Amino acid sequence: MWYNFIEVISEGESNLLTIEGIVKDIVFRNELNSYTVARLETEDGEATIVGEIPFINLGETLKVEGEWIYHPRYGEQLKISTVSMVVPSTINGIERYLSSGLIPYIGPKTARKIVERFGLDTMDIIQYNPEKLKEIEGIGDKKLEKIVTAYREQGEIRDIMIFLQQYGISPNHGMRIYKKYGKDTINILSQNPYKLSEDIYGIGFKKADKIAENMGISKNSPHRIQGGIRYVLNSYAANGHSYVPLGELTEETVDLLGVEADRIHESIRDLVMKGVIHALTVDEDIRVYYTPYHVAENNVAKKIVELSKAELMDLETDVDEMIKSIEEEDKIEFAYKQIEAIKESINNGVVVITGGPGTGKTTIINAIIKIFQEEGLKVNLAAPTGRAAKRMTEATGVEAKTIHRLLEYSYMDEEMVFGLDEDKPLDTDLLIVDEASMVDILLMNSLLKSLVPGTRLILVGDVDQLPSVGAGNVLRDIINSQGVKVVELDEIFRQAKESLIVVNAHRINKGLYPILNKGSDFFFIKEENPSQILNTILELCKDRLPSYYGVDSVKDIQVLTPMKKGDVGLNSLNKHLQEILNPKGPHKKENQIGEEIFRVGDKVMQIKNNYSIEWEVIEDGMVTERGEGVFNGDLGTIMDMDEEDRILKVLFDEGKEVEYSFDQLDELKLSYAITIHKSQGSEFPIVVMPIFNGPPMLLTRNLLYTAITRAKKLVVLVGDEKYLHSMIRNNRIDRRYSSLDYKINNMLNMY
Repeated sequence: MWYNFIEVISEGESNLLTIEGIVKDIVFRNELNSYTVARLETEDGEATIVGEIPFINLGETLKVEGEWIYHPRYGEQLKISTVSMVVPSTINGIERYLSSGLIPYIGPKTARKIVERFGLDTMDIIQYNPEKLKEIEGIGDKKLEKIVTAYREQGEIRDIMIFLQQYGISPNHGMRIYKKYGKDTINILSQNPYKLSEDIYGIGFKKADKIAENMGISKNSPHRIQGGIRYVLNSYAANGHSYVPLGELTEETVDLLGVEADRIHESIRDLVMKGVIHALTVDEDIRVYYTPYHVAENNVAKKIVELSKAELMDLETDVDEMIKSIEEEDKIEFAYKQIEAIKESINNGVVVITGGPGTGKTTIINAIIKIFQEEGLKVNLAAPTGRAAKRMTEATGVEAKTIHRLLEYSYMDEEMVFGLDEDKPLDTDLLIVDEASMVDILLMNSLLKSLVPGTRLILVGDVDQLPSVGAGNVLRDIINSQGVKVVELDEIFRQAKESLIVVNAHRINKGLYPILNKGSDFFFIKEENPSQILNTILELCKDRLPSYYGVDSVKDIQVLTPMKKGDVGLNSLNKHLQEILNPKGPHKKENQIGEEIFRVGDKVMQIKNNYSIEWEVIEDGMVTERGEGVFNGDLGTIMDMDEEDRILKVLFDEGKEVEYSFDQLDELKLSYAITIHKSQGSEFPIVVMPIFNGPPMLLTRNLLYTAITRAKKLVVLVGDEKYLHSMIRNNRIDRRYSSLDYKINNMLNMY
């Protein structure tokens, strides 16, 4: 049958053929350009179709139009020109469609039950009378809601995907766009495609600009110029900057857009008038902010000064006597600066306590807590991450919460909101924040909103570690402002001196070479090329460290790396570590998303904030706590995977069990290895780190310092010694554009 069509085409005639069938197999799919090879099962047999198909799933019924071509290797194929989805009209087609996994909570078993119950009326039941699905065992209200929502989305998604595909947008990005804009996608992007560069992860300005060009939008369009300005501001914020100098912003935007500087200045004025951005003049230097960052800096500066100048309630306790009592009870002797830190925390509204590992920060926190509790005052502890909060709890015996949890975050109208603020403040007399160097300007603003004057605030952190991932340089700016009391701890205590991790951290921080292979907790293994480094790391994680130290390869060892690419970059390390620590097995469930395979037992990390995802803490088979929200950097383990319901379960470190639908798995990343930036606020029993060549901006002293201070018991560095030398010499600390110190000083001048 097919030969006749091929014969006609070979004679030079153009004949379009329309066929309809069920997608039986997807042989090949390029996610970047949607090029697909698939097999359709039709009434007349099986046909292979090829072409750009923006959205296709197993079990779908497609109507395709195209012409037959002959491939010398693969034979006859229908090269499609148009494709559309049709509702399946046979029992077999309906069952295949429902079994495809396209609709969550309907797998092969459930699909068969539905079709057996409703027959050819199944699709009408789902569309017009879905309540009847509850007649099927296992489908309750919650599952029904997800089934109905997913089915209704299919029509919308199909139209939107076809619209986006004509402008070169991949299905992967298309799904992200649909999640953001929903049914309004086409209308929104037709008016202003530059919103993509603001709202959609993975679509940069240049991609949005190309789409706009295909849509016929002028290069001098205000949407384009304003979009370019926003893009540059966002790029700087992503690199930690609160603002961009006007000259730099203009130059970057001219390079990006190829338009005159005057047009850019005109658009900047328009955005200032709209309140989208703010221009601040400091000594003839014009600093351009996205307005939220400017407002956050103003609020933080004002609140820091208010808290530091507020009248404080005197403590009745004799502090000197209390310090002596703590020394006797805990069999310790406080150093001069530790006593200073304790007393200043009592006498001042805001105090910063900073110092490296082994300088007694935790000892000070414990003493301050005891003194305030002795007075009957309320103390709250907080940290930026769940792991840092857990460590703080273990070290003090007092519950510490993440800042988000302390502020009672919730998710409303696709935005995260805090329950505590200036209208409903935190009920506490003292708030101690650990790992304060990690707190960015937006989060610090939200935190300080919840504090009333008279509340004491203690910020504890290591200012020499990497700064926050988010915009701002909060801890360093507060210190540099000289507007609050700062106690810098620089003495390493006797017990800490016994650890080469602590000793070497301080040596590296001072630009000195570490002491190698002379103790029991800090080692350097020399390897010259990346493949040797990789093999050694694999041996260490799989056999050598577990057998010698009696540790668990997955739970107790964390590989940290400076970068993502290369033989010993993040992606390569995770692939190889997964192969040896959690290999494929005949009965081990797994699912592939893009190039990454997720397998039951894998160590994973959440790589973006998800404020709405639900979690449960289950103890002895009972749910003891429920909540919402998993955050960027949270680590967990894949517990189970259900192909029928298309869900994956992760147990996070704090005991939170979370269910992910398969289409949410882009929020997870294998984490046998993580970047050093992602390790901030965490502590691991053993840290293994490759030392190799790379960009100077990534191979810095404070990056190395941050990495080794994550280790609790053992550090193993593997690589070339000359690059270890170069990292220690490279004291490059890129300037962050922030004005918090300037604004604090301005506020102080008003008092």
